[in-house]
Formats: sequence, C-alpha cells, structure tokens
Amino acid sequence: MTVIVTGGAGFIGSALVRRLNAQGQRVVTVDKLTYAGNPDNLAGLPHPDLHHFEQVDICDRAAIRRIYSTYRPAAVYHLAAESHVDRSIDSPAPFIETNVNGTLVLLEAALDHWRGLDGTAKTQFRHLQVSTDEVYGELGATGRFDENSPYRPNSPYAASKAASDHLARAFGRTYGLPILVTNCGNNYGPHQFPEKLIPLTVLNALEGRRLPVYGQGLQVRDWIHVEDHAAALQLVMEKGRAGETYLIGARGEQRNIDLVNRLCAILDTLVPRQGGASYAELIEFVTDRPGHDARYAIDPAKAERELGWQPRYDLDTGLRATVQWYLDNSVWCRRATAAYDRSRIGLGAAR
Repeated sequence: MTVIVTGGAGFIGSALVRRLNAQGQRVVTVDKLTYAGNPDNLAGLPHPDLHHFEQVDICDRAAIRRIYSTYRPAAVYHLAAESHVDRSIDSPAPFIETNVNGTLVLLEAALDHWRGLDGTAKTQFRHLQVSTDEVYGELGATGRFDENSPYRPNSPYAASKAASDHLARAFGRTYGLPILVTNCGNNYGPHQFPEKLIPLTVLNALEGRRLPVYGQGLQVRDWIHVEDHAAALQLVMEKGRAGETYLIGARGEQRNIDLVNRLCAILDTLVPRQGGASYAELIEFVTDRPGHDARYAIDPAKAERELGWQPRYDLDTGLRATVQWYLDNSVWCRRATAAYDRSRIGLGAAR
C-alpha cells in the first residue's frame, strides 16, 4: 500500500513519514521545501527504499496529477500548508495560495484518481485533511472545542485553513469523495522550525538572548506532542469514518507564560547558566499579536471513544524530551536557523 504525505518534510509531516516508514509502509513525500520544509527531517529513515520524495508545489496541477498517476496512492495525508500566524498577518496572500488553492488542486486530483479506482481500492481510499483548532476562533475562560463547534477564524492563517476544511467537506458531500478531517492543538517536539514558541525559547535561552512573550503571556494553548499527533492521524486514517471530523488533543492546556517558565526550569536543570541565574530572567514581554486569541482547548472525547485514541506523552515528559532533543541536535539547529534571524514579525506592518 502506498500513501502520499503532503508537507512531509515539515514538522508534523516528517513525524508522520518517519512513523509510517518505520512500520514498513511505502510513503511518497510531496513537499515544496519552503523555508520550513527541511530534508534533514527525513534523514536516516529505517527503510529508505520505501520512501519517495517529490519536490513539488501542491498548487502545480500537472505535477500533482503526475504523482497520482505514478504512485496510485491508497490514501493521502494532506499536511502541506503555510502555518505561522505571524507571517499570515504580514503577508496573507501565500496562505490563500497554498492553503486554499493548493488544497483545491489536491482535491480535484484525488477525485479523478478515486473515480478511476475499482472495487476494494475505491472503497478503502481516503483523503485526510489535517487542520487546526484555530479555525474555531477564541474560547472564553471555560469550555472546549468539539466537532460541532462553529468556525470563527480570527487570523488570515486560520481563515485559510477554515476555507480548505470547507472545500474538503464540500468535495465529500457533493462528489462522494471519502474525506476525513482532523483538527488539533499546538504541536511541539523534535524538528520544529524555530519560529514557533518552544524551539524559539529554547534556542534563544541557550544563546543568552531575550525570550519574547506576547502581551502578558496569558493566552492559553492546548499542547500535544508531535509524535502523539502523528499516531492519531494514522489511527484516524485506519479507523475513522469517511465524512467525519475528529479533534485531536492531549488535554495539555497551558498559559504561554507558564509554558515558557517550565522550559526555563528544565534548562536550569539540564544546562545551568554560569553564575546560577535562571533562564527565566531572560523573559521579555513584548507587544501582543494583533487579534491574538485568548484561549484554545480541545475536547478529544470523540477520538478517544470511537478510535481508542490516547496520547503517550504528558506535558512534563514531552517538554523535557523536547528540550533534550534540541540540546542533542545542535547541528540540525544551526542548519535550520542559518537563514532565520528570529526577528519579530506579525505586527501587520506590511498592510
């Protein structure tokens, strides 16, 4: 069985590729290799003969159709996306192009491919749209998102993902294409590009740089280890019901300021600063992101009930393992940050 993983050289996509490859599945990675797509994320696969890499933009109709024709996939995990909220605030257009138009290209190719299948192959084909909890907008102090929560995106990134989710559902309802949709919380773990909060905090701390925290750091996010997310995606693909949505979460709510303090405490233990000062002294509160949602939280009860989903990592274990990975992989970190100056973006200056 051959599966396609779009965005397979990115953070979440590469975790999924590594997982599937380790199990002996034939995987085709489709990735444009933008700034966050990194071939190093796919180095050392245990079964390299079962992995095929296609450097392709998902907006390229001819190339996507060639890939479908060549590999005849039994399933598609669609993870390719522009994903950083700050970048979407400064420059929304690439998010619409990739996340909306690219998804449309993939869905059209999937539909043609699926219509040409026979028997069991047609019955078993699935297209999994991997999305985010940010499409649901902002929660108050209580409650959690579930599969019936209304879409209320508040950033250009979230709006682009909401549009792509709606396209996927529309192709399922209108054409009968077997669609699955997942929405997850904030991912963390190995191989994450350092524009995101956790690797940025760790790498800045190790270099003695300031640790920027937006506003007062009171925003709440629901964190899940990337390997747990990858496991959940495979479970959804194998056991999920076509046409259904599954929210994937590890019940890991945390305020941003508390998360940064936890990371500092871990670093204080693993690599104490000279003189004994805490890394927390490097925390600096900066101007908040425009339109910053106050709280996200996921209710994963449906996935737990229907799929038997359970995460392997709790937040304490996962954060410590993540910090240790960045400490142990300095070469990856240097290469990943070579063209990234870690300067502040996302204040809407381009608009």
